[in-house]
Formats: sequence, C-alpha cells, structure tokens
Amino acid sequence: MNKRELNPARALYYGLFSKLLVFDEKEDSYEGLEEILTILVDNPIDNNSQEALKEILAFYKTGGTKALQQEYDAIFHNPVGDVVRTTASIYCDGVESGKKTLEVRNFLAKTKIRRNETTFKEPEDSVGFLMTFMYELIELIIMGEESYGTVQHCLFVEVINEFIDEFIENLYETESSNVYKSVAVVFNAFVDFERLYFDVKKPLPRVKEIVESCESISDEEATRRMENRIKKSAESLQKSCALEDEYFEKNSLE
Repeated sequence: MNKRELNPARALYYGLFSKLLVFDEKEDSYEGLEEILTILVDNPIDNNSQEALKEILAFYKTGGTKALQQEYDAIFHNPVGDVVRTTASIYCDGVESGKKTLEVRNFLAKTKIRRNETTFKEPEDSVGFLMTFMYELIELIIMGEESYGTVQHCLFVEVINEFIDEFIENLYETESSNVYKSVAVVFNAFVDFERLYFDVKKPLPRVKEIVESCESISDEEATRRMENRIKKSAESLQKSCALEDEYFEKNSLE
C-alpha cells in the first residue's frame, strides 16, 4: 500500500463526510458534492459502498440541498424525538465536553489549524469537526508538511477509532435515516480502509453480543479478505481519482 499516493483519495472521502456531517447554514455548503460522489462511484472501496454512493447521488440530484438538510435536521437536531449524538465524549466518556474533547484540542494545538467558531458551532470532538480536521491534515501532508502524519495517525487511533462504529451504527439504525443509511454504509467501508492504512484494529464493542453466522472464519482470514478488497480499491483510486482543492475550500476550518 503506497500511503502517499492514497492521500488524495483519502482527502476526498474525508471531504465528503465533512460536507454531510457538519451543521452549516450556508447555501453553498454542498458545493462540489455531486462531483465528489461521481468520482467515488467510479472508484468505490467495495460493491456495497458503490451502491450506497449511487443512492446518495440519486437522492441529491432529485431533492437537492434542501432534502439533505431536512434529513440532517431530523437525525441530529430533532427537538421532539431522539437524536443521534455526534461527539466522541458522549460515546467514550458518557458526557459532553469530556476527555476526548480535551484530547482533540491538544492535537489541534500541535498544528497551525484553528477552529472558526463562527463556522463550526459543534464541539471539537464532533464527527463533523473530526472529519474536517482530518481532511485539513491530509491536505497539509500532500503539500509537503509530512510532520503532520503523526498527528493524523494519533487523531484516528486515539479518538476516531474508539467511537466511530457506535456512531455509524446509530446513524444507520435511526428511524429518521433514509439517505443517511447509505452514508453510514460508505462511512463504514471507509473506516475499515483507514484501519488498514493506520494498521489499527477495530476496538472491542462496549456491550458484546453473540451473533450466529453461517460462515465462521478466523481473524487472520477476515483481515486477508479485507486487505484484498482494499488493495483493489486503492489501485482503482490511484489510477483515476483526482482531488480538486476547490471542492472543499468552503469547508475550511479557518
């Protein structure tokens, strides 16, 4: 796996999730979304995520920005029903603004990136902010500031990896989720990709459930199969995925 060659594709995915998971009232917050989805549909991580990307693209073409915003509000800002919580602190510490918030702030302090409180209303350890932070870090690495590789590694391993599966599961299962079920499918595939990229294992679930399966395979075999899928996807992305900086300028942390 050539990590340097994969960085533009990784930035594209993080940019996609930033656009879909950041609360933003600006009319141009989804600018470039159709182009991003079109690129990723042609260069998917796996077949399931490809179908999910097609569903997101079709939904956006049909309903536009308003349809996405309405579903986003129903999932994350519903004043009368359950909402999907978005911060690492809630999932890891059980409270808002917990230890994970401080950890992200410490990582942020090690960089030249700063949070614009006018643009970003949510805490630093919210999923949307973390996706945008990772995007910005990868962009800096692409531009030659490779020292940020350590920060992105620690941010994923010590913060994102610890809670993201629970967030994705909640996003998929909430009754308000329609197109965001497809977002969850793509997100799940990309997280698997990132775990191989950073060579980190999926954490054990907080409440382990026993699930019967028709096929029983070893951890080593499961890893081998995933690596083969990721390798094929990586080769496709490296050949034909071109990252356009202007897609994400509107999502800058500054």
